[in-house]
Parts: sequence; C-alpha cells; structure tokens
Amino acid sequence: MNKFLISVIMPAFNAERYLSQSIQSVIDQTYENWELWVIDDASTDNSKIVIEEYKSANNRINSIYLEKNSGTAIARNSALKMSNGQYIAFLDADDVWKKNKLEVQVSLMQKNNYAFTFSMYEIINESGIIKNKIIKCPEKISYAQLLKNNTIGCLTAMYDVQILGKMYMPKIRKRQDYGLWLDILRTGTTGYGIPQSLAYYRETQTSLSANKLSVIKYNWQILRKHQQLNIFSSLYYFSFFLLHKTIKYFA
Repeated sequence: MNKFLISVIMPAFNAERYLSQSIQSVIDQTYENWELWVIDDASTDNSKIVIEEYKSANNRINSIYLEKNSGTAIARNSALKMSNGQYIAFLDADDVWKKNKLEVQVSLMQKNNYAFTFSMYEIINESGIIKNKIIKCPEKISYAQLLKNNTIGCLTAMYDVQILGKMYMPKIRKRQDYGLWLDILRTGTTGYGIPQSLAYYRETQTSLSANKLSVIKYNWQILRKHQQLNIFSSLYYFSFFLLHKTIKYFA
C-alpha cells in the first residue's frame, strides 16, 4: 500500500505558533510514502526557521519561499507544479491530521478506484483542546450538489493525479479550495466522503473573525466568474449558500 506517493501541500503565512504541530502530524502518519511541500508565503515571523529545522531532519520535506505575500491559492499552486505524487492532499499550517489519515484514505481510494475523497473532521481551539463538535460530510457528492454549498473540508481532501491530472486552485484570496472541488466534480467525477474523523481544524481568532461579507463575495465570484454560470443559475445556487449560512448562524 505504501508504494503510492502522496504529495502533501501546506501553505504557511506567519504560522510559527502552530507550524511544528502541523508538520509533525504529517511525519507521524502510519502511511510513510509521502512528500511534504511547505510554502512560506513571505512570512515575517520565524516560520522559515521552523521549516528549515524539519527539512534538515527529514528528506521528504521540501520548501518553497515566495518573495511577496500572494495568498494561499498561488502558494498551493506553486507546490502543485513541483509535486511528484500520484495523490495530492492539503493541510494548512495550523491544522492537524490524525495518524491514520493518509492510510485510511489511500486504502479506500485504491480499493474503489475513487478519484476524489474527503472525510469528517473535528474542531480544536487555539490551545489544541478538542471541542465537542464533529463536522460531518456527505457519503458522496456531485457537481450540482456541491454548487449549493461547500461541504468538503480542505484539510481532509485528496485527489488522484493519475485519473484527473494535476488540477489547480483559482487565483482568488478566499474560497479557492471550493473552486478546485467544483472543477474536479465538473469533470463528471463523484466525490466520496469517509464517515470518520481524520483531522482537526484549528479555530483561531483569525478564522472566527474572518470577514463574512468577503466570504459571501468570493462565493458569488466562484459561481459567476470561475464556474461561469449564467445569472439565473448563479442566483439559484447562491440562495442555497445563503440559506445554509443563515441556518448555521441561528443554530
């Protein structure tokens, strides 16, 4: 099973506080045939020192340093271009994987010839304490279903380059992962959910205070410009997104 190389893409911007935990969660994987690409997006803290310490101790770790802050889409895409794996997985520099994440996912994808999978995940706070909250995922999802709402956690997603080819994120500041998932499913591929939690998403003050209007704007941009839906289709699918956000807000 370890014969299939997995490329792990990790963008980092001023992530010194959590970066070592995220990198270590990759090193600790029970599945050992991986390469990690850490892309420093012009950090002004000590992220580079952390990256280089891990890189010098493990030849599976690679680094890319961007000269100016360009956003996670460009950061991830720069590593995607350099990656060598049959499988592509994503992990942000403040999130953490469970030790069996890659093993469970690759085993399922190989057994069923799935091109794109994702899983449930849990929420941790800034101190790493697990909150009593599991983010569930659908058993499977189509392009039309995903247009209504993004139910795929970026930290859990994996796709097969051998089936799909290398696919990149749209160059926008937010919701770029959603754009990639839509591009994948638009090929006719079905996404399959794994009914167990394989990762921890860290909820920080930055993520909690993210500009909600900005997220709404980028979601519309994904539908209208990136997916090039007509105005009526865009309004139709956008209404589901707004409904979901409203329900979540009042829940």
